[in-house]
Amino acid sequence: MKNILLMNKIASCGTSLFGSEYTVSDSVAEPVGMMVRSASLLETTFDPSLEAIARAGAGVNNIPVNRCAEEGIVVFNTPGANANAVKELALCALLLASRDVVGGIQWAGTLEGNELGVAKAVEKGKSAFGGCEISGKTLGIIGLGAIGRLLANAAVALGMQVVGCDPYLSDEAAKQLDPSVKRLSAFEEVYALSDYISLHVPATPQTKGMVNDTSIAQMKDGVRILNLARADLVDFVSLKSALASGKIKKYVTDFPTEETIRVPGIVAIPHLGASTEEAEDNCAVMAAKELIDFLENGNIVNSVNYPSLSAPRAGAHRLCVLAAADTEIQKVLSCVTDLKSSASACKKSTCILIDTDAEPTAAAEAIRTIPGVRRVLQR
Repeated sequence: MKNILLMNKIASCGTSLFGSEYTVSDSVAEPVGMMVRSASLLETTFDPSLEAIARAGAGVNNIPVNRCAEEGIVVFNTPGANANAVKELALCALLLASRDVVGGIQWAGTLEGNELGVAKAVEKGKSAFGGCEISGKTLGIIGLGAIGRLLANAAVALGMQVVGCDPYLSDEAAKQLDPSVKRLSAFEEVYALSDYISLHVPATPQTKGMVNDTSIAQMKDGVRILNLARADLVDFVSLKSALASGKIKKYVTDFPTEETIRVPGIVAIPHLGASTEEAEDNCAVMAAKELIDFLENGNIVNSVNYPSLSAPRAGAHRLCVLAAADTEIQKVLSCVTDLKSSASACKKSTCILIDTDAEPTAAAEAIRTIPGVRRVLQR
């Protein structure tokens, strides 16, 4: 029996994919797999039995990815599974940044018993909550991944001019963009042209605090910024100063913090980007399939700490070798006497799949002695 530990509530359409040979629960011991959404694993000491973690979502800043790699634990995520949900909230954020809908709703709720009557009071006071239309305005998108591309195309359909920048965008992914979307080579170009800026990049040492005094100075006066990616992309001190001066007209974020709540000009949404039934289902199914394929076949798809590697089985037994990037692959293969097939991939870490008809226990033990090898799993 293989145990799968749930660190958060995971949609049943995902957990039901595990067969009768699995026990899936939030309280199992010695798990071989783990499924997580938002729970922080950064300080978690992992059981030696743990082979893989599947994050039902895209971001993995709640998982110690590098430590997992060193311990021979493969970390998966589900890129694109919640992209439509986040895109739809980004469209909502565009409108919330344009008109004070939230303030207007809150004000309307205070009108009971108004001496003018509600209808007349509304007509008298509504001008305080007006704004502008998005049609004809320029939306700049930082990061043209799955979410950024969907947002770009939707914004075009709503009559916006769209510019974007993503140094990692593949040619194949670029084909998914509406032809009218203008790709720029530098973030600074996006800042200078945009009435609205939407952030869709991960939080890395290079992107943390990317919205700061320097970048804000490159933006249009009265720019509206949307951040449905990560809170720490924006330097709060710089943001607060720019809001006070009017340089930034509105900031809409999906990540409320002690600093951002109750600040004039900030609309703080309670992290609803992926909070739809459809997104939760998509992420759960995708995460479960990735976990099952790895636990049963050693195949790696959508890992953030090991290279993608999948191969059809060519023998009665399979070894999955997880190792450091500089591991000598040929030395690993030489430990197997009845080698039927092998495949390998290397980025920051190495994965090797070995198929054999011979009982592989002795070969596995020999491979474990090779420098750089972190783990040898039998499949």
